[in-house]
Amino acid sequence: MLHAISLGAVLAVLWMLLSGFFEPLMLGFGVASVALTLWIAHRMDVVDHEGHPVHLGPRALLYFPWLLWEIAKANWDIAKVILHPKLPIQPHTFDTPASQLTEVGRTVYANSITLTPGTVTLDTRPDGTFRVHALTTAARKGVETLDMDLRCHALEGSPEEAGT
Repeated sequence: MLHAISLGAVLAVLWMLLSGFFEPLMLGFGVASVALTLWIAHRMDVVDHEGHPVHLGPRALLYFPWLLWEIAKANWDIAKVILHPKLPIQPHTFDTPASQLTEVGRTVYANSITLTPGTVTLDTRPDGTFRVHALTTAARKGVETLDMDLRCHALEGSPEEAGT
């Protein structure tokens, strides 16, 4: 029930921000569209800890600013490489461990690697490793420090919190 209420609130706020209409008729349409969306999501059985992970809320407030900073630093590094006259890239593919215990945690980690310029997650494997492509040696070393892995592991919390 918490997931449905939270999802409804997020959808309502998003609808209001994107529509910009505050007349009673338009607000009524917004309420109706949010209610219809929640009903469909409930019927599809996607309103759960994976479809709307509210349990990540407080920890996400610490993780996502850190991720944005890492993305900014990686953008700068890749821009320097691209603008260098000799284009000093050293592409690598390598395996890296993933310590996350939940699917949400593994998804956040894989997407975080991909969002960071210079690295792309190519494959997630059942044995707990990811296949990653890095454009430069520095990008590879950035993933191999496992700092992002540890932060994603802390973000997901315990499986009991996630409801798995």
